[in-house]
Amino acid sequence: MWSQLLMDQMARSGDQHRKMWKRSGHQPKIKAEDGPLAGQFEVLGSVPEPAMPQPLELSELESFSVFEDIRLHIREVGAQLVKKVNAIFQLDITKDGKIILQWTIDLKNGSGDMYSGPARLPADTVFTIPEPVFMELVLGKMNPQKAFLAGKFKVSGKVLLSQKLERVFKDWAKF
Repeated sequence: MWSQLLMDQMARSGDQHRKMWKRSGHQPKIKAEDGPLAGQFEVLGSVPEPAMPQPLELSELESFSVFEDIRLHIREVGAQLVKKVNAIFQLDITKDGKIILQWTIDLKNGSGDMYSGPARLPADTVFTIPEPVFMELVLGKMNPQKAFLAGKFKVSGKVLLSQKLERVFKDWAKF
């Protein structure tokens, strides 16, 4: 008896749902030619472009020209430096705590190389240096050991190799 009552209730409920769909004008299929009618939508106008920070131009960085100059120096005397240094250095130049420029100085392979970007082979030493600090270091205006101990830049990897890189910069400055 209960099962018969339940079946009757479900049947009536199904009929009510079908009637509701018919009354609401539900169209189960949409045809490709159906589209909005003319004047059905309002044109709101153009959306303003979001304010995006302008990318930093490499040529705007003071350190970029220094890196280019050091790169030329390494091309000229790289083979000699590879014999003396035997290390790969990655320099991450920062601004406001974010890396804005990466350079790799490879004085371990071939006749030496310096290129923009992260080290292609594992770097022996990685420096993370704010650009103004890098400029003072490379131009000899700041003592690297004192700057490191004062926390002005970070070094990871083989820290003692940083003394060899200091020599490279000093040789470049004489050049």
